[in-house]
Amino acid sequence: MKPIKEGKVREIYDNGDSLIMVATDRISCFDVILNNVVTKKGTVLTQMSKFWFDFTKDIIPNHMISVDVKDMPEYFQNEKFDGNSMLCKKLEMLPVECIVRGYITGSGWESYKKTGEVCGIKLPEGLKESDKLPEPIYTPSTKAEIGDHDENISYEQSVEYLEKRFPGKGEEYASKLRDYTIALYKKCADYAASRGIIIADTKFEFGLDENGNIVIGDEMLTPDSSRFWPADTYEPGHGQPSFDKQFARDWLKSHEHNWTLPQDIVDKTIDKYLQAYKLLTGKDLA
Repeated sequence: MKPIKEGKVREIYDNGDSLIMVATDRISCFDVILNNVVTKKGTVLTQMSKFWFDFTKDIIPNHMISVDVKDMPEYFQNEKFDGNSMLCKKLEMLPVECIVRGYITGSGWESYKKTGEVCGIKLPEGLKESDKLPEPIYTPSTKAEIGDHDENISYEQSVEYLEKRFPGKGEEYASKLRDYTIALYKKCADYAASRGIIIADTKFEFGLDENGNIVIGDEMLTPDSSRFWPADTYEPGHGQPSFDKQFARDWLKSHEHNWTLPQDIVDKTIDKYLQAYKLLTGKDLA
């Protein structure tokens, strides 16, 4: 079998009336696939998504059917796919990345320093880097192809963007995506805080099922799609240590490189992923 689609990290296989999504051990930073393999990373992404899909199914249905390779074709029943593969419902994906920010950091902090705004949203004066925002903010973006960059858009632009694709549905879909995104973030951030992790920001992707219902798909609250900070060392006023690939991003920003991480940075990166998984789920990754 060959993938019908390959993303920066995931490979998607057609399984008739369903899909099989495989999270590889590739790592991407700044929308570039690095020349490294991060062993077990794909398994962390799949199993952490499973955890959150189960945790939030009272808010919105998700695309997950199974992560057991016994439920998949024989081709997937081997070590290469065991643990990092998810059998999923087919969805028509909505062309907006749904980003929610609970703390001001990253590109949001850079924008705030220049304009006092993040994606057109006016924020209080006097915020410090990594400060918690009074309320989480929704800052959608477009979905870029590999090699391109996502483009931040306003909520109003997301309405227009969706209206072009789904005439007569732009406002309805945009408002539902915003409301689902904020509700999911609040529930999961509260839970993560009880486990010693701050979710600074994250992104979700949604699609339509065969009945036209909005369903959450792709991945959910993984170290690839989120900034996880240790709560016990949190201190506003500067960047925070993290349990995600920010560790790799920081190394790339401060070193001459050819999109290749040294092995010790690779080892430290997967260690961060594994720590986050254990803290959030209470289990070691088998």
